[in-house]
Amino acid sequence: METLLYIHTPSPVGPLFLAASDKGLVRLEFEGRVQKVNPSTIQLRESNSAFVPYLRELNEYFAGERREFSFPLDLRGTDFQLSCWNALLEIPYGETRSYRDIAESIGHPHAYRAVGMSNNRNPVAIVVPCHRVIASSGSLCGYGGGLDLKRKLLDLEQASIRPCLPLGIGA
Repeated sequence: METLLYIHTPSPVGPLFLAASDKGLVRLEFEGRVQKVNPSTIQLRESNSAFVPYLRELNEYFAGERREFSFPLDLRGTDFQLSCWNALLEIPYGETRSYRDIAESIGHPHAYRAVGMSNNRNPVAIVVPCHRVIASSGSLCGYGGGLDLKRKLLDLEQASIRPCLPLGIGA
């Protein structure tokens, strides 16, 4: 039986549930959407101290001071899901991609609906940034935490991007 450490924590976007293995973060879920674990194969044990590095980086992200997470992930899913989630990790902070863009990037250009389903099953919200995926039309659609939360995360990232103006001659 595998033991996962976990914590429930408040955040600026509502309560979060985090779980980690000895390899890295397995889950970061919104409190109302926590996926069940199989109690015959996984035992959960609460541990505040194990999550200090995760919470530090999340706090920095919410403060607009962190654009990339450095802690390890232990993503678990089908090969297709893993390819989708890894493609999400390539979307730069403050940018968006369409479901079609993700489908094309993983070599399945017509599988944009399957990409959407993989996003729906993303076990590590925020860090694996499925909030950065939008419809081809540019509209927001589908997010486990709700569209208001998706907009809040996108707005947070946009507000944190400071324009870098070129220096003038003689400056």
